[in-house]
Amino acid sequence: MGTAHITAARRTLAEAVGRDMAEDRLLDAARAAVAELARPGRMVELVTELASGAGDPAACARHSYRHVLGFRKLLLIDGGHRHRLRAHLWQPGVESAALEDIHNHRSPLASCVVRGRLSMELYEPSRDGGITATRYRESLSEHDAHWQLTALGPARLRSLHTARYAAGSSYALPAHTLHRAWCDTSEPTVTLFLETGGGRSPHTDVFTRSDTRPGTVEKEPLSEDDYLSELSTLAGALGVGARAA
Repeated sequence: MGTAHITAARRTLAEAVGRDMAEDRLLDAARAAVAELARPGRMVELVTELASGAGDPAACARHSYRHVLGFRKLLLIDGGHRHRLRAHLWQPGVESAALEDIHNHRSPLASCVVRGRLSMELYEPSRDGGITATRYRESLSEHDAHWQLTALGPARLRSLHTARYAAGSSYALPAHTLHRAWCDTSEPTVTLFLETGGGRSPHTDVFTRSDTRPGTVEKEPLSEDDYLSELSTLAGALGVGARAA
């Protein structure tokens, strides 16, 4: 069982984002790296190798799950506290039909749309006007890694920007950027998502129209068999897309 493509991906990530640097440089490097790894042929090779059981599928499965915001997250490369590379799978009509909550992240990120299309809105806090929401502080339980949501009260947010990202498009966001994204096409959407940075925040901010969110949301990791099955399905879909291109 070969690991050439896994090794090459790890090298690309280590060279791009495997050291301390200013956030603006980190964002540029992360965006370039994820765009390179998302090239159709290269991503197919990586996912196919992982689907064969190469690498550490049991460990990756423990960090792969259906996200509370309505898409599936498959961990591909675990670079520890420096970086994590994931595939995000959005299935219209199967996953949650609602828009995800407005939120930020624990660390700077970069993403590239491999198939389908993604829409995104950016927001900032507002003293008046805009939309009303309830602000939550989201953290992870120390014992079981479930999401813990603590209500912090009412808030107002102002929309800054709306964008659409077609296949081949990439973007990078500082950790504090408030945003929400969703698949806005009837076709499945696949994105390659890169978490970066050695100093992750212990929590994120989540803004929702609901003030009755549960205090704990369970995170159910995939079994190893389900993880490998998801990867096989993804490799097949990416292979079809690559041949069509």
